[in-house]
Amino acid sequence: MLRALAVDDERPSLEELLYLLGADSRIATVEGAGDATEALRRINRALESGPDGPDAIDVVFLDIHMPGLDGLDLARLLSGFAEPPLIVFVTAHEDFAVQAFDLKAVDYVLKPVRKERLAEAVRRVAQLRGAAPRITVSEPDPDHLPVELGGVTRFVAVDDITHVEAQGDYARLHTGKGSHLVRIPLSTLEERWRARGFVRIHRRHLVSLRHISELRLDAGSVSVLVGTEELQVSRRHARELRDLLMRRTAR
Repeated sequence: MLRALAVDDERPSLEELLYLLGADSRIATVEGAGDATEALRRINRALESGPDGPDAIDVVFLDIHMPGLDGLDLARLLSGFAEPPLIVFVTAHEDFAVQAFDLKAVDYVLKPVRKERLAEAVRRVAQLRGAAPRITVSEPDPDHLPVELGGVTRFVAVDDITHVEAQGDYARLHTGKGSHLVRIPLSTLEERWRARGFVRIHRRHLVSLRHISELRLDAGSVSVLVGTEELQVSRRHARELRDLLMRRTAR
């Protein structure tokens, strides 16, 4: 059973979060805080109490945009403690996901919060705390990749992905309709999708051969046109790329 703290400066959002967490059978207790300063005082009391003490907190469900000390600032402060509570960010903003996971967040839930999505975040926390039952997970769909957008999980077809851009330990998938950030290293996608015609052209880019419309040579530099974007090809990858494109054209 988990002891939780929910932090949000918007009262309706906080009340909804408290309600949803309180309805989850894995949550033993849940408290609310209206800003990061109030939350920090409560967490300090929990840390003084110890992990088995009466005031202990296992997980903080934390908004990002708040007046004064924001959620990312609070997470950075907590990272300096020996045994801080786990962090789940709950926010309306997709743009801070990389920073959040760099701060060792367990999950990143987008508003408006869906009951099923929050339950998945609780499951991840419970699993880390040793409180979750073992479950059988089916093999991932090789033709689609799940992404979260506006609190909704959608499935992007691999064939629709034109190229992938590395962002630390994460990757941004580009399609003709937009982009999506996923918590998967570029090296993992390179290995997984090599047989599907994806090739590394740069330390930051993985490209689908079928979406390359032009190969450009200019004064010794090589680039490719993918959709409307021109991407540079590093010297170490240029020859392999040319060979792959020639073989593909010859079929």
